[in-house]
Amino acid sequence: MTTRTQPWQGIHVATALPFNDDGSVDYASFGEHVAWLADNGCDGACPNGSLGEYQTLTPEERAKVVETAVAASPGGFTVMPGVAAYGADESRRWAEQARDAGAASVLALPPNTFKAGDDVVVAHYREVAKAGLPVVAYNNPYDTKVDLTPALLARLHEEGLIVAVKEFTGDVRRAYEIAELAPGLDLLVGSDDVLLELGLAGAVGWIAGYPNAIPQSTVELYNLVTSGNMDDIATALPIYRDLHPLLRWDSKTEFVQSIKLSMDLAGRKGGACRQPRLPLPAELAARITADTKAVLAKGYK
Repeated sequence: MTTRTQPWQGIHVATALPFNDDGSVDYASFGEHVAWLADNGCDGACPNGSLGEYQTLTPEERAKVVETAVAASPGGFTVMPGVAAYGADESRRWAEQARDAGAASVLALPPNTFKAGDDVVVAHYREVAKAGLPVVAYNNPYDTKVDLTPALLARLHEEGLIVAVKEFTGDVRRAYEIAELAPGLDLLVGSDDVLLELGLAGAVGWIAGYPNAIPQSTVELYNLVTSGNMDDIATALPIYRDLHPLLRWDSKTEFVQSIKLSMDLAGRKGGACRQPRLPLPAELAARITADTKAVLAKGYK
C-alpha cells in the first residue's frame, strides 16, 4: 500500500461492479474483487461511482454494494462510497448509510439537476457534511455542468465542508491555484490519464479506474510519480507512456465498458454493463483489446 496519513489519501479504486447473467449484482464476485485490490497494494475502494454504475442500482442494491465493500476490506483498506444524488437530502442519507456501514469517507458530486450557483453548491455540501464523515468533493463539470472552481473549493474547505477534491477536469493548472487558495485541501487525481502531471503537482491520492485491471503496475506508477524524487520520475516516464493508451480510456464516454473489457482480458470479471450503456462497437472494442493486450504483453499486471 502507499504512504498516507488520512483515510481518503492513497489509491482508492473506483470499483467496477460485476453482474450475473440475469443482470443482478454479483455481490460475491464484487467482494472478492475488493479483497483482491487490497492484496495487490491498493489503499481503498470507491464503490457506487459512475464506474460502479450507481445510477442503475436500486436503493437496496446500492446499500448492499457499500456493505459488501466494507465487509471485504482488510484492516487499513478504507472505503469511500459515492453519495451522488439529485437532492441534498438524499446525498446526506447516502452519506449516513455509508457511515453506518463502516465507510471512512464519502465522495460527493455537487447538485447536478441544473447548473447550480455557488450558494446552492455550498448548501448541498453543508447537508452532506452533516453525516459526519470526511467529504471528498468530486469536480466533473463535463457531466454535472457545475464547475467546482478553485475559488469555490476554497470556500467549501474554509467552512470545513470538504477535506479533498477529486479533480477530473484534466486541467493541471488548477492544481497550483487550488494549492494557493486552499493550501490545506488535499488534491486527488481524478482521471487516470493525468496521473503523472497531477502527481508532480502535489496530489496525495488517486481515485482510479485502471487498477481494476492492472493494480500492481498502477500502484507502482503512483508511488513513483508522488515520491518527490526526480530519479523516480525518470523511472516512471516510460511506464506512463506504456500505460497511457489504456489510462486515457478512463476519461472517455465509454470508460465503463472499456475498463470492464480490459478487466476481462486481464483475467478479472468485468462483464457486461446495465442499460443504458450498450456493448462497445466492434471497432472500438478491437482497439481497446489491442491496447490491453499490448500492455499485458509487456508484463504489466
